[in-house]
Amino acid sequence: MEAFAPLISSPWLWITIVVLYTLKKGIYFVPQNRGYVIYTLGKYDKTLSAGLNFIIPFVQSVAADRNLKEQSLDISSQMAITKDNITLALDGILFMKVTDAAAATNNITDYKLSVTQLAMTTMRNAIGSMELDECFQSRDIINATILSAMTEATAPWGVMVTRYEIRDISPPQSIREDMEKQMTAEREKRSVILTAEGVKTASITEAEGLKAARVLDAEASKAEQVLNAEADKEKQILEAAGKSEAIRLVANAEAAALSTIGDAAITQSGKAAVTLTLAQDTIAAHQAIAAQSTVVLTDGKTGENIANTVAQAIAVSSSLKLPTNDAP
Repeated sequence: MEAFAPLISSPWLWITIVVLYTLKKGIYFVPQNRGYVIYTLGKYDKTLSAGLNFIIPFVQSVAADRNLKEQSLDISSQMAITKDNITLALDGILFMKVTDAAAATNNITDYKLSVTQLAMTTMRNAIGSMELDECFQSRDIINATILSAMTEATAPWGVMVTRYEIRDISPPQSIREDMEKQMTAEREKRSVILTAEGVKTASITEAEGLKAARVLDAEASKAEQVLNAEADKEKQILEAAGKSEAIRLVANAEAAALSTIGDAAITQSGKAAVTLTLAQDTIAAHQAIAAQSTVVLTDGKTGENIANTVAQAIAVSSSLKLPTNDAP
């Protein structure tokens, strides 16, 4: 200790300490997204930005260190009364950032507490202007209303509210039970409506199917009738053509036969053959008449006619037995 006594009592040591302390008080390294509010003799002077900054020691001082990053604040649960006198418990979350460190220091005591209280008040006002059903269906509208009101109110504080979200809306137990009953009724209603629409759609589809089937059946029947008619027409045409050809062939054959018979009948033997054939046909006709009837009407000369016919037939037969060299 005696060795350090001269050093401690040295004025240069204390001068060095004072100089270093003064430099420390006059030099500040400000981090990124921070704002140092500088007061000069108790009055706002400037705000130090990020980087190396110098101030006058003992004359200027850092009154506040403000975080310029976006921050989130929890809005605790609170009670609010809707337009139709229903009490709801709500909570939310708020996002904000300091845009002016000097205003956040000079214009408001505690900007975080103030923003939180303002958010709670604004949320109660927004809920009070809506009915219960609107509160559940219009969360986006509520959030936008709160955000708009808070943006205007916090501008003088150097604070900007960037987003507000309602996290939970809790109605009383009795209201919750009524809502569950209402939801059950709505689901049953939708189920009945969907069932009815399904039955309706099925009936319409079935009717359209039957209609289409009948149309197809009618078209098929029509096509079948047309085909049958065309087939009958073709059949009749073919039958007519066949009959016409048969008649033509028969006529040609008969004509040829008559021509042959006529050519043969000109000769002596042909005349005799014709006479024989007529005699045979006459005898056969008389036999048929006698066989089929018990009464025969004659001119009284039947016997003579038959006898003459038989005689002629015998004579013709005898003449046909002439020698071959006598034949024409």
